[in-house]
Order: sequence, then C-alpha cells, then structure tokens
Amino acid sequence: MIPELGHFSLILALVLSLVQAVVPMIGANRNRLALMAVGRPAAQGQFLFIAFAFGCLTWAFITSDFSLQLAAVNSHTDTPLIYKITGVWGNHEGSLLLWALSLSLWTVAVTVFSRNLPEPFMARVLGVLGWISAGFLSFTLVTSNPFDRLIPAVAEGRDLNPLLQDPGMIIHPPLLYMGYVGFSVAFAFAIAALLSGRMDAAWARWSRPWTTVAWVFLTAGITVGSGWAYYELGWGGWWFWDPVENASFMPWLLGTALVHSLAVTEKRGAFRSWTILLAISAFSLSLLGTFLVRSGVITSVHAFATDPRRGLFILALLVLVIGISLALFAWRAPKLAGGGSFGLVSRDSTLLGNNVLLAVATGSVLLGTLYPMFLDALGLGKISVGPPYFEAVFVPLMAPVVVLMVIGPFVRWKGDDVKRVARLLAPAIIASLVLGVGIAFAVGHVSVRTVLGLTLAAWVLLGSAKLLATRFAERRGAAVGTTLRGIPAAWWGMWLAHLGIGVFIIGVTMVNSLNERLDVKMHAGDSAHLAGYTFKFVGVVDAPGANYDAARATIEVTRGDVAVATLNPEKRVYVAQQMPMTEASLDIGPFRDIYVNLGDQLEDGAWVVGLFYKPFISWVWLGCLLMAIGGVFAASDRRYRRLAQREAAAVAARQTT
Repeated sequence: MIPELGHFSLILALVLSLVQAVVPMIGANRNRLALMAVGRPAAQGQFLFIAFAFGCLTWAFITSDFSLQLAAVNSHTDTPLIYKITGVWGNHEGSLLLWALSLSLWTVAVTVFSRNLPEPFMARVLGVLGWISAGFLSFTLVTSNPFDRLIPAVAEGRDLNPLLQDPGMIIHPPLLYMGYVGFSVAFAFAIAALLSGRMDAAWARWSRPWTTVAWVFLTAGITVGSGWAYYELGWGGWWFWDPVENASFMPWLLGTALVHSLAVTEKRGAFRSWTILLAISAFSLSLLGTFLVRSGVITSVHAFATDPRRGLFILALLVLVIGISLALFAWRAPKLAGGGSFGLVSRDSTLLGNNVLLAVATGSVLLGTLYPMFLDALGLGKISVGPPYFEAVFVPLMAPVVVLMVIGPFVRWKGDDVKRVARLLAPAIIASLVLGVGIAFAVGHVSVRTVLGLTLAAWVLLGSAKLLATRFAERRGAAVGTTLRGIPAAWWGMWLAHLGIGVFIIGVTMVNSLNERLDVKMHAGDSAHLAGYTFKFVGVVDAPGANYDAARATIEVTRGDVAVATLNPEKRVYVAQQMPMTEASLDIGPFRDIYVNLGDQLEDGAWVVGLFYKPFISWVWLGCLLMAIGGVFAASDRRYRRLAQREAAAVAARQTT
C-alpha cells in the first residue's frame, strides 16, 4: 500500500509542477497578482508530495519490502540499516527521485528566502523551475518509476552494490545533487531576466548568493566523491578523469566562472550577456552530467548501467533547455550591451580573462569526455582518452588562471597603472620563483611540473598573505578585532577560497611528484620497505561482517625503531552477490598517508599486498574544504540581502509609477 501512495504522490507533484510552470507565468505576462501568487503554494505543495514519496521509498527499503522491484534489486535483509537507506539513491530510479527532491527543496528555499523580489520576477523564476521539475517528474513516472512492483515478490534481495556500501556514499550523492540542481536556480534567474527584459545589475545581485551556495554544494560533493574513490577503490588515487568525474567537474568549472562573472555584473553592470550564457551553460552541463550517468553510453564505477533509451528522454530535455534558452538569449541580445568600458590592466580584464580560460578548460574536458563516444557511435572505432590528454591540455590552461586569480584583487576596476601593480607584486613574483625551484631541489624531484606547481602554490599563498596585510594596512591603528569585524564576509570568502586553491595545488604537486608504491607477496612474518617505513605482515584472520565474509590482515608499520601504526586491510566477499572487495587501511597524517590494501591469496598461502606512500595528499581535500568554507562566507554576506531588499523596493516603486 505504501509504494502505491508514493506513486500517487509523484503524480500529484507532477500536477502541481505544471500549475507552478504555467499559472505564475500567465500572471506575470498579464500583471495579475493573484495568478502570480499561485507559484509559491504550488512549489511548497510539490515539495511535500515529493518528500512523502521519497519517504515511502525509504520505508520500503528499511522494512525490506521485496515486492518492490527497486528494493529487491538494491537491498538485502542483512544489509546494515544505514546502507539500506543509502540504497534508496544507489540506483537509477531512486537517484532520479533524489534529483526531483533536491529541485523541489531548492524551489521552496527560493519561495522562502526571496520574498523581497518583485512579484513578476519571482513568478517567472518559479515558472522556469516548475517546467524543469515537470520534465524530470515526467521522466521518473514514464520511464523510471521507483515504485514498480515485482510479481511475485522474492524472498530475499540482491543487496546494494558493495562499492556503494561506504560512509562516503551516504553523503556524496545528496551533496552532489544539491550542487547540480542548485544551478537550476541560477538558470531560472537568468531566464526570468531575459523574459522580463530587465537585465541590469539587480538580477545578478539576487542570483549571486544562490549560485554561490550551489557551487559550495557541488564543491563539497566532488570532494567527498574524490575521497571515497581514494580509499574505497583500493588504487590510492584521488582523481582519474573518469567520464562521470568529468560530468560533475565541468559544471563546477563553469559555475566558478559564473560566480565571478556575477560579481562583475553586480558591481559594474558589465558582462551581462556573458553571465547569462554562463548560467545557461552551467545548468546545461548539469543536465549533460545526468544524461551521461544514466544513458548507458559510458562504463564507470560511478554510472548507472541502464537502458540507453532512457537517456533519450534526458537528451531531449537537454536539447529543449539549450534550444529554448539560446533562442530567448538571441531575442534579447540587443538589450544586453553596455556596462562601461575598461582598460587592459583592470580588475575587469583579469576576471574576463579567467572566465574565458575556465570556459576553454571546460571545453577541453568536454571534448575529451565526448570524443570517444562520438567515434564509437559513428562506427569509427573505440579509443580511450585518459589522464595524459587531460593533464597535457588542462594544466597549461589553468596555470594562467591561477596567476590572474592572484593579480585580480590588487588591480582597480576600469583601469590601473601597470607600473603600480608590478611594483606591488614584484616581490611576491620573485619569492614564488625562488621557493618553487628551491623546494623542488630540497625534496629531490626537479621537473617542469613540480617546479610549476610549487611556484604557483607559493604565488597563491604569498599573494593571499599580501592581500590580507594590505587589508589590515587600510585600517592601521584599529584594534585587530575591529578590523576583522569590518571586513565583509564576501571578502573573507574570496580570500579563503583562493587560499584553498593554493593548498590544493601543494597537495596535487607533492603527491604526484613524490608518491611511492610497492606491490609485494608476503607470508606471515615477512617485511617490506617503502619510503623509509617498514611493513611487517603479522598474519590474516577471519572477520565476518553483517552481510559479508572477510579476511583481515594485520600489518605493523614502523620507522626505524618507532612504531607508527597498525593497519588492518581486508579482503571481503559480499554474501548475496559473491562480489569480492578490497577495503584499504590508512594511517592519515598532516604531511603523508600510509595506505595498505590486501589483494588475493596465492596458492602457496602468501598474500599480495599493496603498499602506498602518499605525501601531502590530505592537502588536496583540505584545499577543497577551504574553498567550500569560502563559498559559505561569501553567500552569507549580509550586504547582498540588504542590497536586494533596497533594489526590490526600487523596482516595485518604478512599477507602480
């Protein structure tokens, strides 16, 4: 009975999404306040129905209702409760329902926290979000119903994919989807601005906090997913340029460009056409990522192996979104000029340069991701585009992005004196070069990439220190606490995010340059040596879990005569699917990770053991965390709310006169 209620709730949610899509739009066009006001309760009601349906599906998993096909395929009686809940979105149908729930949550947030927007503009925003929701709810109900029954019901389920039975998968998909779907709000604001014909700085000011929050969620989701791949897949890497990894990375790149472009549009009224294109493109790439994961055109540990015909529905939705959006943009393009001129040496130029480079970098990732698929679809053979291509193309594009990122905050808007900027930053430039080369020699790994990475990292960190010192110098004589409180949250957000990029570059450079690996055959009592550490293989014992059998090794790690850690990697076999899994064991430190995995047992009783030394790899995720925290600071700046309120009041006053 509960699954039927969930299915009926989705139908009601679809009806409300259509009401939300159509009625407020009509009200905005006819200036009928009563019709415009329908959008808010329709959006809120839609959220309640989708949340109820999601709750019904979750309950079916918790109670092991194997008359529900989705639960029978993705759960098991012995599956731990937390992974039964994870199983709700660890599949195609459930993840689409999570997508719809995320969209409805974002829409409700807009209705609650954007009450100061002019009513016609709000009506158009909700209308656009309603059409998006209607498209995905239709897709869910027509091709991917999570409430399909299994007749007759089976006595036992097949269990969740063991790869997904991990704490990282509990929070990774919800965070990632909130980021993906969050760009729909930026998209809706851009389309509403085009429809209303009012493409001034106001809509950018209203949209910017929403875009920043979506960027924070996507950053956090990618970070957690990268960490999951690092310790769960047993290979010790943090990024492999997998097509599904790229599917989330491309919207992040354009989202980063969009956040900066919105800042220019808000501050100077410039880049309006560029900002709208970025909003359209970022959301379009989010839809493309959804298509890649669910179309069956790629094979990945992250992808859902589904019927390719389902992908056609999302592809059609993608074509409609891009086609209608670009047609609307072309219609309004003549009104998007303006914003004032600016010189070659100006903050405007640095932001524009960075945005163009980020867009080109996104294009290079898109090409490397889709090119093999196009060749395969055209019958021209199969090729694999892997890390060598991406690193050869992506790194040269991102290096100038990092350089301009540091220069930008020191340069004035509209125009500046190149000599003044050079004098200001020359010490940091020289110090960065000296540190980059010197540290490379100190660690014994002198190569172009190592020197480049360390120089760029030093450039970011020194530039951040200089920027903070400059900010304090502006309030010379004031108490430290007073100075700190006087600096806007948006500035701290920018500073922390840029600092995070410097920390991230250190982590990537050091781990790629200095990591070591050793695969060795070991009997009980054997020892191996790696990076100055000694690994003693004590032995293996049985360690059964709730839904798996495991062989657990004990490996003692020492450095000289000092005990460092005792690691316990496991080789698991999940009972329901008889699927083997490797569970790595790590000793995590601020400057290095010791990483051990347990391979297969050989005929002579020995085990294959993988030993890894990963210097500074924690700095990769520390840098990402600082970026996300910076985004939270930026989105929480009170100035945006106050300015949005004043702007909304001014617009309302103009409309009544």
